[in-house]
Amino acid sequence: MSEKIVNAKGLYLEGIRDGNMQEALDKYTGERYTQHSTGVGDGKEGFMAFFGPFLKRNPVRDIQVVRAIEDGRYVFVHVYQSLNNGEAKWVTGDLFDTDDEDRMIEHWDVIAPYVEDTASGRTMVDGPTEVEDLDKTEANKAIVRAFVDDVLIGGQHEKATQYISTEQYDQHNPEAEDGLVGVQKHFQQAKGRGGRYVMVDRLIGQGNFVVVYSLAQRDGGEWAYFDIFRLQDDKIVEHWDVQERILPEDQWNNSGKF
Repeated sequence: MSEKIVNAKGLYLEGIRDGNMQEALDKYTGERYTQHSTGVGDGKEGFMAFFGPFLKRNPVRDIQVVRAIEDGRYVFVHVYQSLNNGEAKWVTGDLFDTDDEDRMIEHWDVIAPYVEDTASGRTMVDGPTEVEDLDKTEANKAIVRAFVDDVLIGGQHEKATQYISTEQYDQHNPEAEDGLVGVQKHFQQAKGRGGRYVMVDRLIGQGNFVVVYSLAQRDGGEWAYFDIFRLQDDKIVEHWDVQERILPEDQWNNSGKF
């Protein structure tokens, strides 16, 4: 495990799960800590101000980093949270920028309620976690970038078969079924809700995993999306996502999601 991933996990698990905020911040963050989780202020002070009350409200915290990838200076973690013995359950996607010492200096996140009953029967976080095919990182990133540009942003849904495997497409979006039939059905449902991808803010990948952070529109509002894709033999074979409606700007405690 790389130092970047160790540090990202440490900030999450030691700082939030274990409640050792100051120690984790001093150990794992750099000279600045720019925040894009809209409820949290910048810097160590903003982190402490938000998570101090959070820890008091949620004394029982089961937090698991399910998968993690890195790409250059960026680290992404996919996290499951169960608070107060299941009173609340969440899935988060967290992206960190790092400094020359592999410490966290900027953070983006998307958080969504954990849905128990999904259309595919899969959970929002289960499935493969091991990074493979490191020699295919750039090729896989290019495939996903083209898929996003053509299909998700461009709306050319008929091109989905150019990028998604016709033999396997395991789906973890709680509202979508497995396979290409599930994909097309989900596209139609999203269209009916005014759903469309507007732009990609960041795209990172490592081996068989590619993560896309995007701005989308749906249900009359703007949303932040993390999409996680797993690829095999030059096709997308699995998908997870985390979606969060963006609050009005007057409720932000920093510069915003993007």
